[in-house]
Amino acid sequence: MNSPFMLFGALRNTLRVSRPPIHVLSQFRPLSTTSSISLLGRQHEVSRRIVPLLHSRRHLSLSSLLTPRKPNVTPEPAVMAKVLELEQAANAEPHNPQKQLAFFQALMDSGVKPGYDVVIARWERMCEFDPSNPLLRSDDAFTHYCDALVQVGLESSVESAARRRDSLLAAAGISTSSASAPTSSSVESPATTGTASSPLEPNNATFESVTATPSQDASTSSIPSGLTASQRIAHMAVTSRPATSSKSLSADAVNMAKLRAAVGAGLGSPTEPISVTINEPKGAWVPKLVKWLTGALLVATVILVSLAYMLENTGLIKAGPQQAEFEVQQGKTYKFSDVHGVDEAKDELREIVEFLKDPTKFSTLGGKLPKGVLLTGPPGTGKTMLARAVAGEAGVPFLFASGSEFDEMFVGVGAKRVRELFSTARKKQPAIIFIDELDAIGGKRNNRDQHYLKQTLNQLLVEMDGFMQSEGVIVIAATNFPDSLDPALVRPGRFDKHVAVPLPDVRGRTQILKHHMGGVTTAPEVDPMILARGTPGFSGADLQNMVNQAAIQASREGAVAVTLKHFEWAKDKIVLGGERKSSFLSDHVKKMTAYHEGGHALVALYTDGAMPLHKVTCVPRGHALGVTSQLPEDDRYSVTRKEYLATIDVCMGGRVAEELIYGPENVTSGASSDIQKATNTARAMVKYWGFSSKIGPVYFGDRNEGISGNKRDEIESEVRKLLVDGESRVKALLASKKDELHRLADALVEHETLDAEEVRKVIRGEKIRDIKEVIAEDLSRMEATPVQSQAQELKSEPAVTES
Repeated sequence: MNSPFMLFGALRNTLRVSRPPIHVLSQFRPLSTTSSISLLGRQHEVSRRIVPLLHSRRHLSLSSLLTPRKPNVTPEPAVMAKVLELEQAANAEPHNPQKQLAFFQALMDSGVKPGYDVVIARWERMCEFDPSNPLLRSDDAFTHYCDALVQVGLESSVESAARRRDSLLAAAGISTSSASAPTSSSVESPATTGTASSPLEPNNATFESVTATPSQDASTSSIPSGLTASQRIAHMAVTSRPATSSKSLSADAVNMAKLRAAVGAGLGSPTEPISVTINEPKGAWVPKLVKWLTGALLVATVILVSLAYMLENTGLIKAGPQQAEFEVQQGKTYKFSDVHGVDEAKDELREIVEFLKDPTKFSTLGGKLPKGVLLTGPPGTGKTMLARAVAGEAGVPFLFASGSEFDEMFVGVGAKRVRELFSTARKKQPAIIFIDELDAIGGKRNNRDQHYLKQTLNQLLVEMDGFMQSEGVIVIAATNFPDSLDPALVRPGRFDKHVAVPLPDVRGRTQILKHHMGGVTTAPEVDPMILARGTPGFSGADLQNMVNQAAIQASREGAVAVTLKHFEWAKDKIVLGGERKSSFLSDHVKKMTAYHEGGHALVALYTDGAMPLHKVTCVPRGHALGVTSQLPEDDRYSVTRKEYLATIDVCMGGRVAEELIYGPENVTSGASSDIQKATNTARAMVKYWGFSSKIGPVYFGDRNEGISGNKRDEIESEVRKLLVDGESRVKALLASKKDELHRLADALVEHETLDAEEVRKVIRGEKIRDIKEVIAEDLSRMEATPVQSQAQELKSEPAVTES
């Protein structure tokens, strides 16, 4: 059995670096062939292999550098020679107890763990394979074995070792109590014995005898009676463990004994104090330094943050020069000639331009110019461009700000930015300040608003009220909701000039279309007047988008110019929504959609007062399965009661057509938006416009506050009456036009999209162009024109559905 004594020299290094062993023990050889001296020699070779690995470590802790290393204890040559001699003698006579005891004693005197391991291994091998060996009856040998177990930390195995020895002795017919107890010299602690006789350390026998504690004597003398010899030896080995601790523990025991003696002698009183000296190990100052630095850093951080907060709030430290958040807008300069469709608004703003050019012209006779100009109107009518045109005509700086740019999460930021905006304008006067979406900061105030929400508006009121009329700074603001503005903001002296910027009329739309069509290549037959008449309700932004969409579509098709067809396609995309050609509809759903849209179209054609029909389609557009479009022949500024009733009838046409063709049980939910529009129209007729003979010419607001319950019931009853009457009129109309409805639905299924003229031909029974003829005409036209590479992908698309 090979001995673990081969780790004799490498054990300290492996424990010091806390690394797992890098070698593997081989199988133990028999005791007769095991050479302890060869193992002691090979431990130097193992050390030479391990030491370079220790020097190759890169990560070392600070404590490992500051902790003093223990002296390297290795057997001397004389000890090695003695161990070799005793081992040879023990192997030569394995049944000689004296030879074995001498070898055990030498191993215990070495005071190192590998020596204890050899003792344990030889004893256990003897018990396993040679229980008749006389060494088993030797109490001294068993004492060495128990001490070795205790030294390697296997105290729990001592009791079982005693029971095993007693069982082996009983099996051999030897009484377990016949052996005499070991003498004090023979069972002396191996650490004490080793310390006294080991050549590895100086002789400290005198020191051990002096520092022995009473507890050690008690443990030796107080052995329970009735135990076997093995049990007594095991008990003494376990109880003598504290006495065989390290030198550091012995030193602590000596110090405690001296302290008890000093206290017993009367020391420690105020007249005779006890002097205590604390010895700290090397490197103990490092954690103290780290702890002190951490505390100092935390205290310094708290002090600096507190000082910065106090200085910021008191304003003792002013921030350095920062870049202004509002700068003069650079870029293209607009003139009034670039703005079309709002001639009245341009005329009202020309006096602002003249004032900025020559302020003395108005101050000579005592006239005063308004401090602020408020532009109101729907989105896309050109309010921002009008303000830029004023600055471009006057040749003054233009500062732009949006209402949402003032407020942020920090309190007071909005008021600060208002001050900065007006301060920048004063430095560059004469100048124009344009605030877009004024309702974002100028809304009506109420008592429920927080104070910081009012700071921005209050600062704006102060800045505008503090302007001198001849200062040369004009404030122009734009909003889509003038009714939501605070009264203090729009009073005379602030925004006291209101300029309405409505949707352009047919003349204005013609001007806008001519302006935007000048940037694209259009066909000669395209007449802006015709397009303007077909786009009532379009804003300037809508018209610009229509021209741009038409140019893009013409480029995709490879056309050399933008034709009327492309403008019609762009207008339908804006009014009806984009076609969802990828949406698949079954024949049944498509047929039902055709009847639904056909009902709308027939009611629009045969109802007096209805808006003229423009186009009808059963192709999904936007979020709808089909769309029926109506456009007025001219601009509408007021609407009669008959026209509103016609609007309700047209909305009911789709649902009534489904009920007429498929029955009441098969009416679909596709008419939800139609019913919603009809209900809103009927409710507005009753509550806002006084079109109910029962309710009378009374206005009721959106809220029901101040309206009694009976009156609300009367209003709802009148609204329902208008809707039911409209449905009855539509039922009678479509029942008389059922044949026309069938013809129109069939044509919609075939052609998918029909304009007003084609609808009239279909219901009269006249034929329209076959779909194949339309496709052939489009293909021939595309082949005759130079086609771009992208147009090749569009030849198979059914674009003729818009014809």
